[in-house]
Amino acid sequence: MKFLLIDDSKALRSVTKRRLAEAGWTDVEFVEAQSGEEGLSMISEHSPDLVLCDWNMPGMNGLEVLKRLNAAKVAVKFGFVTSENLPEVKEMAKTEGALFMIIKPFSSATLKDVLAPVIAGEVTGIA
Repeated sequence: MKFLLIDDSKALRSVTKRRLAEAGWTDVEFVEAQSGEEGLSMISEHSPDLVLCDWNMPGMNGLEVLKRLNAAKVAVKFGFVTSENLPEVKEMAKTEGALFMIIKPFSSATLKDVLAPVIAGEVTGIA
């Protein structure tokens, strides 16, 4: 299994990887991108099983990444790991087809609770 982490903060990518390992995903290959633009090219290059993307990044933000994937009809399990917790942000993510929103800071238990059903294909969108 392969996860792509798109976040402009190297520290947050490291924390996310550590929390995912603590949640039980120890056999996952991690691919990292530090921008939305880089993330888009990594998706086509690496075909990840799951994309965890920050919302706020310089240049192309996470919502724009998701919109471009939708426009290109790229099917990938995609969601946000973000500090954004406003109802309108959640609604925009839901409208564009994000499967989850995990709010920073988060625990390994939160990652497991949110991501396990997504990976299993039991989630069709943000509730």
